[in-house]
Amino acid sequence: MTAVPGNRWDLLPEPSGPVPTVGVVVCHYEQPEQLARTVAAVHRQTRPPVAVVVADDGSARPPDPATLAGPVPLQVLGQDDRGFRAAAARNLGAARCDGDVLVFLDADTVPEPGFIDALTRRIRACPDVLAVGRRRHADLSGTEPGTDPARAPRLPEPRWLADGYRGSRDLLDADGRSFRFVISAVLALHRTLFDDIGGFDERFVGYGGEDWDLAYRAWNNGALLVHEPGAVAWHDGPDWAGRPGPGKDGEAMRLAALVPEPGTRGAPLPGAVPDVLADPGPGLTGTALVRTVDSVLRQTHRDVRVRLPGGDDRITELYRGVADTAPWSADRVRRARARLEVHAPLPPDALATAMDLMVRHDLGRVEIVGAGHDRLAVLGAARAAGRARRHGVGGAEAQWREGTATLRVDDRTGG
Repeated sequence: MTAVPGNRWDLLPEPSGPVPTVGVVVCHYEQPEQLARTVAAVHRQTRPPVAVVVADDGSARPPDPATLAGPVPLQVLGQDDRGFRAAAARNLGAARCDGDVLVFLDADTVPEPGFIDALTRRIRACPDVLAVGRRRHADLSGTEPGTDPARAPRLPEPRWLADGYRGSRDLLDADGRSFRFVISAVLALHRTLFDDIGGFDERFVGYGGEDWDLAYRAWNNGALLVHEPGAVAWHDGPDWAGRPGPGKDGEAMRLAALVPEPGTRGAPLPGAVPDVLADPGPGLTGTALVRTVDSVLRQTHRDVRVRLPGGDDRITELYRGVADTAPWSADRVRRARARLEVHAPLPPDALATAMDLMVRHDLGRVEIVGAGHDRLAVLGAARAAGRARRHGVGGAEAQWREGTATLRVDDRTGG
């Protein structure tokens, strides 16, 4: 298993060893002519996939597999029409699609012949890679299946995407907000990464957001984000991303509820999905536990949730409604940017300072120590934990790969 620091996909070696198989999932709804062009292009890839699944999101007349037949085995799977449910459709397709690597296309997005080969190149070197291709735009109306889409009348590429890729050097300089430049119309990742982060979140209903959410969880769990400009697919029509309306409002609100990254959320919402999950250290009881929990609840970084140790009904009653007693859910663990183990009361700005240090330097661990060099807390990054989980490493080796720091604070808490 290849590991690199940060998002340094440029340090990945050339692929070697067995070549992983590729399966393609095409998300579709009421687009028969566009689907025919896209599937025809998938059948003509220089690196053919082993399977194609058309995931139909409730079309009145589902696609006929016979009309889409070609050299690659193909099946059509459908779900009931209960609104725009692209996330659920893609999960349905992924669950039934053969292949070590999953490539996602939209039915209106026609790949060039070398698309799959270019998009999956770095995934062959490292299964931690989430790759996004280059989506170009053209008027493909009237273009016959099998015709080169680059010959159709061209339309402008989305400026926001082009600027994002240029400014980040094709995501080499990605940070915690770069998930906004990952779009599911031209997306690929290893099945092990897809399963580890839980696939697409089916709570996204309505246009947009499910791809950014997937990319956020991938980044937050240690994936490498890569833009592959040589993996070109042509979208039929202009970019929709800038369109206003209630659909975009719903997308923004759903992202804010599920993505605790501050720029997305806008304000602390320490409810269902907190940014930081805090656990008192083992052995804290009574007054020491109360003072420690109180210090976490007084942090200037407000998007934090505390889990109480069991065994003391008085503590549970004291913090009812503002702290948890149940184990953290898998959803919270995948989405929180950090876990905090706190051993003693913290100054009010300690967590905010430690989070800033962790995010700015992409650290795996920040130790918070007091003026007397006593360890007050340990902040662990979800990115480091995700990589350690998939790579099967831990302890000093995992910390060395991701980087550690010590934050010295005045341990007077005012409480």
